[in-house]
Amino acid sequence: MRIVLVGPPGAGKGTQATRLADKLRVPHISTGDLFRANISQQTELGKLAKSYMDAGNLVPDEVTIAMAKDRMEQPDAENGFLLDGFPRNVSQAEALDELLKTEGIKLDAVLDLEVPEEEVVKRIAGRRICRNDSAHVFHVTYSPAKKEGVCDVCGGELYQRDDDSEDTVRTRLEVYHTQTEPIIDYYKSQGLVVTISSLGPVGEVTQRALEALKREDDGK
Repeated sequence: MRIVLVGPPGAGKGTQATRLADKLRVPHISTGDLFRANISQQTELGKLAKSYMDAGNLVPDEVTIAMAKDRMEQPDAENGFLLDGFPRNVSQAEALDELLKTEGIKLDAVLDLEVPEEEVVKRIAGRRICRNDSAHVFHVTYSPAKKEGVCDVCGGELYQRDDDSEDTVRTRLEVYHTQTEPIIDYYKSQGLVVTISSLGPVGEVTQRALEALKREDDGK
């Protein structure tokens, strides 16, 4: 299957993308991984992207699209892929359509992870990270440390990242509503959108997504 995964920050896209890609046996292609891989390997696209990033500018759509095209042409993506973080806006979605058309393939579904805005704020603003090891992550509500402000694993100080503050989260949501959410309507016009709730345990959300995608696939 060829799937685009969309949803607001805090919807659990990264977690679900990894799990779904594994279940569906297709590569998980995320924008962040594309940038990191191209920059670390010093590809021409990576160097170009880094020049924009170093200057404090947004990487142009055409660079992101070219990276995605290169990745989707790799052998492991021949029978499908799961796109996470791309397309990020309608112009990228249109470019992806054109790209797939030239390859003689098309998307099977656009999986929309739905979550109430206040839940997004609660999920992200409640995160606390260990200063000693960023892999040690806690949540004031869902997975609190045994001792407030202290990492259970190493005893390091727990802190809230600047981009996890409530004000920053609400700004990120505004950007999502303005730039990314319109692609849902764009794909709805093509009959591709499958919307599920991302509330509940991770495993339940994954199963909900798989069942919804199967229904979509069976209906075609």
